[in-house]
Amino acid sequence: MRHTPRGMYYEEMEEGLEVASPGRTVTETDVVLFAGLSGDYNQLHTDAEFARGTIFGQRIAHGLLGLSIASGLASRLGFIEGTAIAFMGLDWKFKAPVLIGDTISLVARVARKREVRRLGGGIVVFQVSLKNQRGETVQEGEWTILVKSRAAGEGT
Repeated sequence: MRHTPRGMYYEEMEEGLEVASPGRTVTETDVVLFAGLSGDYNQLHTDAEFARGTIFGQRIAHGLLGLSIASGLASRLGFIEGTAIAFMGLDWKFKAPVLIGDTISLVARVARKREVRRLGGGIVVFQVSLKNQRGETVQEGEWTILVKSRAAGEGT
């Protein structure tokens, strides 16, 4: 059975195009499971008494958990499903803590793009921000993704 991509091809991704995800609440379970998966048991994430004495006053989610959720939110949108060839890199900033109980959402905008025919598509740079329920940017940066061209997609 042939898979028909649901995502957008390189040619469809105009500079300025913006997509936004629904929210997702970060839970205690998320933090505990991420600590186990990553091996990062830093007290700031896992020790309520320790965290109470920090500038945050409570435990916070791992920064990389926020980035991982951002990736999942982007995936749920489907705009590169079946058309992304490779995730080539990122430049990412952690601006504010993500607290247990925060609901975060993602906004991604096509910042620039460059065709690379020999790779069957083009490089698209997305300006991405992760915001909490108060509209505060908690993480942001650029994601660089190689996206399939329509001609290459029809040939597969």
